[in-house]
Amino acid sequence: MKIHTFKIYIFLLIFSATTYSQNVKLININQLNERIKTGKDSTYVVNFWATWCAPCIKELPHFEKLGAEYKSDKLVVLLISVDFKSKLSSAVEPFVKRKNLQNEVFLLNESSPQEYIDRIDPSWSGSIPATIFIKGNKRKFVESEFNYEQLLTEYKKIQYQ
Repeated sequence: MKIHTFKIYIFLLIFSATTYSQNVKLININQLNERIKTGKDSTYVVNFWATWCAPCIKELPHFEKLGAEYKSDKLVVLLISVDFKSKLSSAVEPFVKRKNLQNEVFLLNESSPQEYIDRIDPSWSGSIPATIFIKGNKRKFVESEFNYEQLLTEYKKIQYQ
């Protein structure tokens, strides 16, 4: 009996160590735009955040919930970290694993913040969190923190217009 229990314990230990943990990939603005362009029948919610940003961290569960609940609506939630590229393995990947983020996570690979900020939305001051809602040719940029109800409202506005 003890051997059987020990085998189950070892199995659970190995299984828990190999559970899903996504890789965080680098992405630049051109690649992000191409990704959105190829998914014309999807609605995109693209959130810009960082591991050091308290409001960003607070709202991430809302994006996770939205992505899970509306996946069948062809919703794609992309979480784009604006942490320094040098923090990929030391901060971003451990954060993503610890928070068990299920939406796709990328680290923005751009060298000039002002250049990518202007390309994302000319009205963006550069503060985070910031989110873009995209459906076909419709775009809405929001530079503020969301609670779930606000996020859902903005998603539905762009999804069902």
